[in-house]
Amino acid sequence: MTENFRNISKVGFMKHNGGLEFRKISDTEFEFTTTIKEFHMNAGGVTHGGFVMSMLDSGMGTSAHQVIKGRAVTISLNTNFIGGSKAGDKIIGYAKIKKHTNTLIFMYGEIKCDDKLLATAEGIWKKI
Repeated sequence: MTENFRNISKVGFMKHNGGLEFRKISDTEFEFTTTIKEFHMNAGGVTHGGFVMSMLDSGMGTSAHQVIKGRAVTISLNTNFIGGSKAGDKIIGYAKIKKHTNTLIFMYGEIKCDDKLLATAEGIWKKI
């Protein structure tokens, strides 16, 4: 059931922040990817945490939209930073729907580079 990656950054914030590609793996699992650019770096020479969180929010949020076939907004996103990446690295994100109620979607997410875990996240999205 795995689909090919498709660009989800034709308009809006992620278009201006480097772009993001997305694909469905199963009814509850999704992947998203991008390549880190120089403007994603922080003063310490690693990918800025704000970009990592933006990537998780966009990838996990798109996953929520796919499940409900509508719109949802982030109401909570807890992120754990574990490793770093640099310009030129290809980053792969993963999102899994843990629970889906009438009004909320609960998810787990992570970002990796070459099988090295960079960040994990737990989030809640509200259907609107």
